[in-house]
Amino acid sequence: MTSYQASPSPAYALEDEAWWVQRWVELLNTYRFKKRLERGRIYAREGHILSLEYKGSKVAALVQGTAEEPYKLSIWLDAFSDEDWNYVIDSLSEQAIYSAQLLAGEMPAEIEAVFTANGLSLYPFNLSEVHSKCSCPDPKNPCKHIAAVYYQLGDFFREDPFVLFQLRGRSRDSILDALRQRRQSSAGPSETPSMSEEAGTPTGPAVFHGLDMQRFWAYGESLAPDLVVITPAETTVLDVLGRIPLPPEDAPVVMGHLKEIYQAAAQQAMVQALG
Repeated sequence: MTSYQASPSPAYALEDEAWWVQRWVELLNTYRFKKRLERGRIYAREGHILSLEYKGSKVAALVQGTAEEPYKLSIWLDAFSDEDWNYVIDSLSEQAIYSAQLLAGEMPAEIEAVFTANGLSLYPFNLSEVHSKCSCPDPKNPCKHIAAVYYQLGDFFREDPFVLFQLRGRSRDSILDALRQRRQSSAGPSETPSMSEEAGTPTGPAVFHGLDMQRFWAYGESLAPDLVVITPAETTVLDVLGRIPLPPEDAPVVMGHLKEIYQAAAQQAMVQALG
């Protein structure tokens, strides 16, 4: 169960927001009854939301209305199954940049495509897919208390993009732990290339950390040795990418692993080229 201290919601300037916040506000703006949502936004700005916490994949909140006692309400999305989440996490782990961004607390811009490829939709298509109930006497849904929490959720999305994952049934920690486990299991035991003592030429396995080293060099024509000089590149993909956003506890492991792989790949490519 995760709790947050609710605070008055500021006005939204969509062009200045992260894309995942924009998507949520755009979803709210598709609702037909604008005045009802506007009343909720005013409630959020004025600090009527007394508390907000996550209970599993649901949001539970207390909102002070006109009555003496605050109203209790809950909001939730349809959670994905464990099987669905396993497919999604497998897909995310296959792309190193996705893992790096998520570990750094950032939402990859293309992440929706990962869910779509697995037959899922991270964001609701319309507001009717966002389930809610409130203890207030208003028979309409969303009431202004629920609408206030809708806008407060936009603030939480701004601070923590993993909130949406929480609503789909997976916490931030569980997703990051699963990605770390996938990364470690795919890496396997270290297989560093060795140097031939007699020839002084780097030799190593045909497969290194799941990479087929035979595919790093291919040329269909014969090369005249006296006309060709083969030298290792001065830069790698890591140099081109620059600094990868990673949290301090993950950066040494991830960067060390990537450098090891690229060094081995470069050595094996040289062996293939010279052979």
